[in-house]
Amino acid sequence: MSWMLDRRDSYSPDETRLDAGIHVVGMVLVGLGVPVLLAVAFMVARQGGEMRLLWATGVYGLALAAMIGASALFNLARAAPLAWLYQRLDHSAIFVKIAGSYTPLTLIPGQGPGFVTALWLTACAGVALKLYSPVRFRALGISLYLGMGWAGVAILPQLWGSLPPASLALILGAGAVYTLGVVFYLATRLRYHYAIWHVCVLVASLMIYAAILGMLVARWGQLVEI
Repeated sequence: MSWMLDRRDSYSPDETRLDAGIHVVGMVLVGLGVPVLLAVAFMVARQGGEMRLLWATGVYGLALAAMIGASALFNLARAAPLAWLYQRLDHSAIFVKIAGSYTPLTLIPGQGPGFVTALWLTACAGVALKLYSPVRFRALGISLYLGMGWAGVAILPQLWGSLPPASLALILGAGAVYTLGVVFYLATRLRYHYAIWHVCVLVASLMIYAAILGMLVARWGQLVEI
């Protein structure tokens, strides 16, 4: 398609400033939100003796921070001598974030570790691919991103019976927002396409965060009633 071209080498000052602002907002939100999430997970884990829950939430928090941090590092330092490395870290961190987002779901009753283990193995393969070349296998990389992101459909029956309805709706909505973002990411002729992509990533990340927080709060409510 003529409107889906290889990544542009340069962006206008307005595009760059907007993109920088989006990353600053993202880093602030992550810096504030992750400690809150871990605090809630700690209280739930202590109440119910479910330390795996705290560990899994910690993995998610680190993965989220890694993705936002790596993206900011690359997009705010494109002219740096190590920009080639930052780009690889940026693209690799997306795989880590996707697998990390699913990790707390391994604690859902009846859902074993096989699903998330497969996701982490796929993420490792994706990281290796992006560290080797962030752009050479672009189509394969995007396919892996989307495949991993929508892999939860395979365990939808388990999720449907185990997650709060609001959390499930947020997860599905986040998948739709991420997928829409990919369209803008590929539409390199569109002005501000990269900033729009990052807005979609930020919004979808907030939705996943809210879904996991909702799951933790629901579990806390169950433990208090016991």
